[in-house]
Amino acid sequence: MGSDAKQLRNRIKSVDSTMHLTRAMGLVASSKIRRATEAMTKSRRYAEAFTQAMDILASSGECKKSPYLEQRDTGRTRLIVIAGDRGLAGGYNANVFRFLRDYPDAELIPIGKKACDKYHGEFYSAEHFTPDEASGMAKKLCDDFASGEYDRLGIVYTGYVSVMTQETRVKWVLPLERKPGVKSTGMIFEPDEMTVLNYAVSEYVTGILVAAVRESFASEVAARRCAMDAADKNAQVMIDELSLAYNRARQGAITQELIEIVAGSGS
Repeated sequence: MGSDAKQLRNRIKSVDSTMHLTRAMGLVASSKIRRATEAMTKSRRYAEAFTQAMDILASSGECKKSPYLEQRDTGRTRLIVIAGDRGLAGGYNANVFRFLRDYPDAELIPIGKKACDKYHGEFYSAEHFTPDEASGMAKKLCDDFASGEYDRLGIVYTGYVSVMTQETRVKWVLPLERKPGVKSTGMIFEPDEMTVLNYAVSEYVTGILVAAVRESFASEVAARRCAMDAADKNAQVMIDELSLAYNRARQGAITQELIEIVAGSGS
């Protein structure tokens, strides 16, 4: 009985120590959520405004011959994969990697330590990804697309729905699409639409990429907070159960000692 009580006491201490860790990580995640969602919202607005302008350019007759609208089908796909820099975020990273099973032949460009470790790419931090890094990556991707090195470019990221809900998605970026019903609404592009589009496409890809990274990071922080909250609750339940078992073991040990004392006095 004494041995059982000691083991239970050690387990309670171990779980309590883990609970303090998960609670601290949950508080850190909570402190980052507001800043992360604000950055995400700003990037979303910028990307949406730029997308509207690119839709107008791509739908103009003058841009039909742009290399960035060329549709090819040779099976060469590039995917930018955005995962987290750290673990302990529930299924956040696993969902991204599972999503990629649908694209077994794609060339992958990882962002985030977990993705870089898994796919052995140049290291880019998801939390500290800068516009300059995005710009350099976007320029090379656009140059490679224009020269025919691959057929389409997509970004695999985690969309932020709410603090409780995040969804893994792919956003196709290149080639640009001519969308029906899009009108210029009186916009004038100088010197001409084709020149503006070919010049602006790398900035467009940069904006989309930064927005996707910011949204993925906000999703990672939210997923980590939810995971730590769940871990904290589970640890508390486990401590309550272990404490009950420990008290029963102590009570049993005390009862056994009393029985032995009584039996000894009677003899």
